[in-house]
Amino acid sequence: MAIDWIGFAYAALLAVGGVVGYTRKGSKISLAAGLTFGSVAGYGAYCVTRDPRNVKISLFSAFLLTIIMGMRFKRSKKLMPAGLVACLRRIHLIWTDFLSTERRDLQLNINAY
Repeated sequence: MAIDWIGFAYAALLAVGGVVGYTRKGSKISLAAGLTFGSVAGYGAYCVTRDPRNVKISLFSAFLLTIIMGMRFKRSKKLMPAGLVACLRRIHLIWTDFLSTERRDLQLNINAY
């Protein structure tokens, strides 16, 4: 069983980002969103760790956060935090898709023998 370290690291980054947004700007929305999305991403990473084919939670959170932060970036034209989070989430989305495809192919190859 391979641990999804990238997924857990990203979840921690989201939670820390929410806390930093709260401490620097006093934004309760940043705190709530960071902790919520960090928790969902952490749960998604846990699900991928338990079953590599179970990427639904990770993909859902990746899609939702990419859309939200992409819209914020388009509206504000500021790289921090919306553009950075949207880019990082897109990278994690590609990574999760790669892992699920690679593991599915591996599973198919194992079952073929």
